[in-house]
Amino acid sequence: MAIFMGTDTARADDITVFAAASLKNALDTVVRGYEAETGNKVHLSYAGSSVLARQISLGAPADVFISANTEWMDVLEEAGQIIPGTRVDLFSNDLVLIAPAKGASPTSEELANLAGYLAGRRMAMGLVEAVPAGIYGKAALEALGQWQAVAPMVAQTDNVRAALALVALGQTPLGIVYGSDAKAEPRVQVVMRFPADSHPAIRYPAAIVDGDNADTASGFLDWLQQDTATQVFLNNGFTILEGS
Repeated sequence: MAIFMGTDTARADDITVFAAASLKNALDTVVRGYEAETGNKVHLSYAGSSVLARQISLGAPADVFISANTEWMDVLEEAGQIIPGTRVDLFSNDLVLIAPAKGASPTSEELANLAGYLAGRRMAMGLVEAVPAGIYGKAALEALGQWQAVAPMVAQTDNVRAALALVALGQTPLGIVYGSDAKAEPRVQVVMRFPADSHPAIRYPAAIVDGDNADTASGFLDWLQQDTATQVFLNNGFTILEGS
């Protein structure tokens, strides 16, 4: 759940960043470098992109928003809540099917019939109508002709890291997350990578939220696009956007 930081206790050179839950490991590292270099403080609030976008639309005090898909950024842009010209796509990701690391991987035949493999057990994934990873996951399963059979067995979560946790803890035998999530969690294994053309292109757009802290927020957004920060994201399993 996102936690709002009170503006009355923040310094002028502090910023609040609302970021998709899948960014946590990499962004935590990048922010430590930014704070050490600049002396500025970053307050990070992680949740599903849909939750964060709705909070911003209701006036939550965010300076920068980083979404895991373009649609939720579109919502804020169309509402005039991000500063024009500040939106930038940072990077991409893979979509993967995971299972607990301890245990046998599904066979290729079982992967072709996930409903049969689950046999009434659950598959964890983000909310399929709101959370980007869930939206991508549903699209991928539809493209593979498996969604209708699997849908009754899906355990939908508020964000992708919650889906990751269900598999890591052995509470579900399968889950759909990003490649970067799987890389961050040693208790899971990747059993299949979904073809890139089976779902909409995964993009992480960032933008400055309309407000009084645009200058400091702009410096942070520039930092995210520098080679040092980009390498951190690549090391954590994110990918370069096609054409970049």
